[in-house]
Amino acid sequence: MKIATYNINGIGSRLPVLLRWLEEESPDVVCLQELKAPQQRFPLAEINKAGYHAVWHGQKSWNGVAVLSKSAITEVSRELPGDPEDSHSRYLEVMVAGVVVCCLYLPNGNPYPGPKFDYKMAWIKRLTDRAKVLLEMEAPAILIGDFNIIPTALDTYKPEKYVNDALYRVEVREAFEQLLAQGWLDAIRKLFPGQDVYTFWDYFRQAYSRNAGLRIDHILLSPLLQHRLAEGGIDRNVRSWEKTSDHAPVWVRLTN
Repeated sequence: MKIATYNINGIGSRLPVLLRWLEEESPDVVCLQELKAPQQRFPLAEINKAGYHAVWHGQKSWNGVAVLSKSAITEVSRELPGDPEDSHSRYLEVMVAGVVVCCLYLPNGNPYPGPKFDYKMAWIKRLTDRAKVLLEMEAPAILIGDFNIIPTALDTYKPEKYVNDALYRVEVREAFEQLLAQGWLDAIRKLFPGQDVYTFWDYFRQAYSRNAGLRIDHILLSPLLQHRLAEGGIDRNVRSWEKTSDHAPVWVRLTN
């Protein structure tokens, strides 16, 4: 099974890019973030025509998540437990081929300090609590998506620039480490140890051409899936396509 994550940064304007990538790379499961489209504006007909089922949780503004799959999808939840007042569409939990897939779009958290950063930290705490429950269920599970977290200095082209950025604050990096300490495997870092592989390049200041990137899109595997990790990568070339997202698709392949 090839499973990928892609912050599409507006599915309406980026749909041609998405459909091209789906045709060329043919992932079995795709988690999308930042749909920027209300529920009724999701392009289901085009997605179905490309050969995918879909479950999505749209939102008009900056949020919205979706899971596409060549096989049937069973929706489990579209709310991250812990805060019934949180109306942001940032979480989608589904079952695909016997695997629990949690599609995530974590808050950015900037500016630091402030209420947005506090919301980010509270969201990470809720995610950590849910991740613990998933492990206790002893079901194969994946936490996958745009975490808006730079885990280490290796994951940014210029660590000193991000010292007071919410993506790289020490509190955030420590929270990510605590998540991994539960038993989750950072699949891309496992496959590319010691390498400066990035998943995001800003639109400004020729960031992509200078490789001034960040690794903020992650795939975390539960212990029951870690032995199935065969390969993975970042489809970096997609970032250079016309009218593309500022993120690149990230993927892993799991053996059966």
